[in-house]
Amino acid sequence: MNDQLLTWTHQARQRLADDLGGLTAAYWRSPSLCSGWDVEHVVAHLTAAASTNQLAWLRSIILSGFRPAVHNERRLREHLGKDPAETLARFRAVIASSVAPSKDLAAYLGEVLVHGEDIRHPLGIPSVVDVGAVTQVAEFYASRNFAVNSKSLASGLHLRATDGTFEHGNGPEVAGPTLSLVMAMAGRPSHLDQLAGDGIPVLASRLGEGS
Repeated sequence: MNDQLLTWTHQARQRLADDLGGLTAAYWRSPSLCSGWDVEHVVAHLTAAASTNQLAWLRSIILSGFRPAVHNERRLREHLGKDPAETLARFRAVIASSVAPSKDLAAYLGEVLVHGEDIRHPLGIPSVVDVGAVTQVAEFYASRNFAVNSKSLASGLHLRATDGTFEHGNGPEVAGPTLSLVMAMAGRPSHLDQLAGDGIPVLASRLGEGS
């Protein structure tokens, strides 16, 4: 499974690089779904993630005073190019990278898929995803709080994919495309309109979208 997770990660990076290749400079400056980051920032962040082994991650997080936001900002700044073309070239250079800060490969596949959607969704770029890959991320997110509080967001809900095999939990149902369920578990309210079920009010409230 680790080999498959890496293959999916490499494929997801390649698809994102292909989508980015046709963007004009104005699009690179567009806000992403990540607060405070434009498209270029997110791409540099992904390059940083694919370039950081466990020792480098530990050193960076310690130097940042154990503040993840500071760590992430410093790391992405290291991988920003002088312009979007250079930033994209740096990202292309790590497409086949197998470097990761830990052995939680599903989490790092999830990072590429979620951040890819952080870019595509605001720009209206259609997402083409491997349902098998997204299912692995959904199962990981539903079972653990890792970089995001995904397990807590899913707690007490019955999540059910309408395009794949993912199903998790008991309680009010939230159903929809696997990618939309992953985005919700990643803390993004942007995809709630693609989900349905009597659990939507609970999930929306947890995502700060409730009344």
